[in-house]
Amino acid sequence: MSEFATISNDELLYQIKLSCQVPTFVEEIITRKIITHAAQEAGIEVETHELQQAADNLRLINNLSSADMTWLWLEKHHLSLDEFEQLVYHNVLTSKLTEHLFANQVEQFFVEHQFDYAQVVMYEIVLDDKDLAMELFYAVSEEDISFPEIAHQYIQDTEQRRYGGYQGIQSRKDLKPEVSAAVFGATPPQIIKPVITSEGVHLIFVEEIITPQLDETLYSQILFELFDNWLKQRIEEFEYR
Repeated sequence: MSEFATISNDELLYQIKLSCQVPTFVEEIITRKIITHAAQEAGIEVETHELQQAADNLRLINNLSSADMTWLWLEKHHLSLDEFEQLVYHNVLTSKLTEHLFANQVEQFFVEHQFDYAQVVMYEIVLDDKDLAMELFYAVSEEDISFPEIAHQYIQDTEQRRYGGYQGIQSRKDLKPEVSAAVFGATPPQIIKPVITSEGVHLIFVEEIITPQLDETLYSQILFELFDNWLKQRIEEFEYR
């Protein structure tokens, strides 16, 4: 068995090629070069306490509560201690570069695109018959029957039926364009007219539309999106050189 336990770097590279993963790894190498170069140009430096905090966070995320567990994790991922430190360094550098480039753009971006971050609490039944969907729509609208009652009758999936067709909190990007347009045009609580898509006829009850607030979570999301778009552009520029 010992002859299989030792894997050389050449074997690793060969397996990466056979797995058709070379483009992915090449892009990751280019990404690291772009971030390093941009951080140098911006004069960004990483402090010792930042590295320590990031290392602690990385260990916490991976449940590395002891030195022994940390060493086993490093061994599993074929990382030396120096390489682990480089990993942490790059994570901190990326975070600081992201803040440097886009922290002062988040608020304005949110103001200009806040409707994109609206969310909806909705219930949905997907039917095959448009006439049936219209009939049920009018029945609920006129309060002859409740949405949970028709959900219990017409939803085939057991779990969905138990939850009355509850779809949770959905963002615009989670929904098909035609569904999104109808849902976010509703005045909740409201059942909207059936919407036809390639999946079928959607009968939807809109319980609540959640107006977005620029809290810490959304701030981080927008910050990441801005940086990700910037990075994609730089990768394209790098590849066309």
